[in-house]
Amino acid sequence: MDGSSVNLIGNGTKITGDINSSGDIRIDGHLSGNIITNGKFVLGPNGLIEGNVTCTNADIIGEIKGNIEVTEMLSLKNTARISGDILTGRLAIEPGAVFNGTCNMGAKVKNMVQSGASQNAAKTA
Repeated sequence: MDGSSVNLIGNGTKITGDINSSGDIRIDGHLSGNIITNGKFVLGPNGLIEGNVTCTNADIIGEIKGNIEVTEMLSLKNTARISGDILTGRLAIEPGAVFNGTCNMGAKVKNMVQSGASQNAAKTA
């Protein structure tokens, strides 16, 4: 696989199932399923995820109903709406973002996420 690929799910598109990628992912549509990527994940303003997200970095502008595991930096923009738990190395939340759940962050968490992502990748291989 080419790790530099960018995957785009456009507005008005609905996907049911899991997405596994080594490249970056941007979703402006609706996904009912989980996302696992070694790249950056961007959820656009009209994007909706009903499932869990595991990635290296993330910018969330839309809505996630599920848990998020980010190895490095998670950024919740002012229109972000999260219903689920967050596990991340670093977190930035803009005023206006809505988050309902628990949050764990720091270097220890970063190692836990990396171990979990490796295990998830092994299960799907």
